[in-house]
Amino acid sequence: MASLKEKIGYALGDAAAGGITWKIMSIAFPLFFTNVFGLTVADTAALMLIARMFDVVTDPLMGALADRTQSKWGTYRPWLIYGAIPFGLIFALLLYTPDFGPVGKRIWAYGFYLVMMAMYTAVNVPYGSLLGVMTDDDNEKNQFSSFRMVGAYAMGFITLFAFPYVQKLVGGTEQHQYAVIGIIFGAIAAAGTLACGLLTKERLKPVRAEKFSFKPFKDLFKNKPWIYLTLIGICTNFFNGFRYAVAGYMFDYILGKEITISGLIINYTVFMTFGEVTCMIFGGVSPWFTKKMGSKRKAFIVAALICAVFSTLFFFIPKDPAYIWVLIGVVILTSIGIGLYSPLLWSMYADVADYATEKNGTSSTGLIFSSGTMAQKFGTAISGSLVALLLGIAGFVSGTNEATGETVITISDMPAVQNMIWAIFSIIPAFIALIMVFLTKIYPIKK
Repeated sequence: MASLKEKIGYALGDAAAGGITWKIMSIAFPLFFTNVFGLTVADTAALMLIARMFDVVTDPLMGALADRTQSKWGTYRPWLIYGAIPFGLIFALLLYTPDFGPVGKRIWAYGFYLVMMAMYTAVNVPYGSLLGVMTDDDNEKNQFSSFRMVGAYAMGFITLFAFPYVQKLVGGTEQHQYAVIGIIFGAIAAAGTLACGLLTKERLKPVRAEKFSFKPFKDLFKNKPWIYLTLIGICTNFFNGFRYAVAGYMFDYILGKEITISGLIINYTVFMTFGEVTCMIFGGVSPWFTKKMGSKRKAFIVAALICAVFSTLFFFIPKDPAYIWVLIGVVILTSIGIGLYSPLLWSMYADVADYATEKNGTSSTGLIFSSGTMAQKFGTAISGSLVALLLGIAGFVSGTNEATGETVITISDMPAVQNMIWAIFSIIPAFIALIMVFLTKIYPIKK
């Protein structure tokens, strides 16, 4: 029986990865690269697309490598313990803007973004795989998944809510503010990752394939539950990715950079914290909700329908800061669905890993969970890339002035850009949520 301390320790792992680094990369990076760092819209889109092709190779290889790791710390924990400091350091460097011209900046951004993705893979794939070896009790897996999601969303709330206040405290240029934020949150992420590795236990030993083989990779594509769940995972991250990536633009170009109400600063990060708190609460409710629904599959379908309905509703709210509390209310209602289905997804990956072990005779837990991480990165970054492309099509142009090094923004058709931003936050995610419902209905594991 796992202790409360261990469950909290496991939660710290996703508090670091999902609540800090991935949250900032999802919500702040598209706007950071175009409006602060000085990349063009095309460069930003290309950067995220190239990184995804990189992840298609590195994520499964990391899963296979993690499955074969043997050390005094176990199979998956050593990757967290030894990877913690590099993880935080590289994140900090990625938020630093060097005093280079357009070519130098492009090299810096591409280089560190790819290294960050590799480091995220090296930490997060083993972290996800831990769920498969900490317990064989299905109810306890759901509890660990719930703690994981609560940890991620609680830290996501702290990160996003604190963001504008830290910026004001730091002062100076936006480039300086982001650099200091990178150092602060990079250090916290490193500490959380290390604590997770030290506080968790691996109780089950994977049934190892002693020699490296491509057979586990081939077996994946014969595993129907894995195929469906990977597609579902990509969709969940498309859903979140579009909303996070465009939120900054929504405030910059529609609602105003900041709305101050009774001393509360509401900018794009604070706006999304209302959803983070809701996700945290309903992530904790998810195991109870799943029991009431009778299966993970039914619970997931209902949660995705909630997301579809309220995302559609958001589209019909006037684009006016006077409606800020209505907008926040609909974001909260949408986030109920996200909070309910997020823990289920990782618990379902554990089911797929168990199914694969029974079918193939050897464990491929790391490889199975690597596909979850790959889906996370693929869905979030492709959506961020598409946001940049769609805004470019609507008339948004960004770049760096070669003479001064300053970031230059030009908008040829403001109404078209505003309509595109609004649709990216609402209608497009709603359509993706309906795809999630369809895929979950035909998902073969009925648990």
